[in-house]
Amino acid sequence: MRVGFVSLVGRPNVGKSTLMNSILNIKLAITSDKVGTTRNIINGIYHDADSQIIFVDTPGIHKPSNKLDSLLNKKSYSNIDGVDLVLFLVDGSTGIGKGDRFIFEKLKDIDLPVFLIINKIDQLSREQLLKEIDIAKDLYPFNEIIPVSAIKKDNLEEVMKTIKKYLKEQDKIYSDDELTNVSSRFMASEIVREKILELTHREVPHTVTCYTEEFKEEKDVIHIHVLVVVERDNLKKIIIGKGGKLLKQVGILARKDLEIFFGKKVYLETYVKTIKNWREEEKYFLELGLKEDE
Repeated sequence: MRVGFVSLVGRPNVGKSTLMNSILNIKLAITSDKVGTTRNIINGIYHDADSQIIFVDTPGIHKPSNKLDSLLNKKSYSNIDGVDLVLFLVDGSTGIGKGDRFIFEKLKDIDLPVFLIINKIDQLSREQLLKEIDIAKDLYPFNEIIPVSAIKKDNLEEVMKTIKKYLKEQDKIYSDDELTNVSSRFMASEIVREKILELTHREVPHTVTCYTEEFKEEKDVIHIHVLVVVERDNLKKIIIGKGGKLLKQVGILARKDLEIFFGKKVYLETYVKTIKNWREEEKYFLELGLKEDE
């Protein structure tokens, strides 16, 4: 059986989480067009008759503008080490840019197979795609270059077939019923955060954080309480919305996704809290595993 760890790396918004979700055919990682949407290392475990592949979804690597950004970059780099293969994703619709070239330079220091995954080919002409492939070949000696559309699931079979060729024969690491390394409580808070980012667009920065304070599972229903933490009172007002309308919509959308994920009825309550003091806020970041000295 072919078994191994595969790290997904790249700039923000190139489709790393979407690719992992599409391969696994289940939504494990939240998606958004905001920088910093993925803040934790999420493993998605793929099983079939002849392989077990653990995909490691990492935060997008970008120029840091604050402490959290620096911590996220550090986490991404640290999770290139120790894997068996790296999938480096670029957004084909925007072309290989300065941020991609910066990551290319980082990858030159690793002794691992590296695939270039050119995503969003549904937005490219054949000529544009061939041009991006030529540019990439001059920048880095990729083991493989595979164009895909993660959102449309185009060419994902080729990705999986090629990954397996590079993995070793060994025993399974996880049991067949395991899908991820993260807890149900974490999934609940992440889905709420995703809906906040969706509904507030650019008004709310990626630093908004959600914590599951209560997760009580019964036979046919799950009761979940999620706390939403923001840095400023004006952000709290935006998320709650006039008469609580926006927060209610967040709850409706999140509950639908949670019921699909858990396969049972969900009662969801959400609250918003402002934390202005950095020492308090740092405590929450530590809970997320974003400690600087890791």
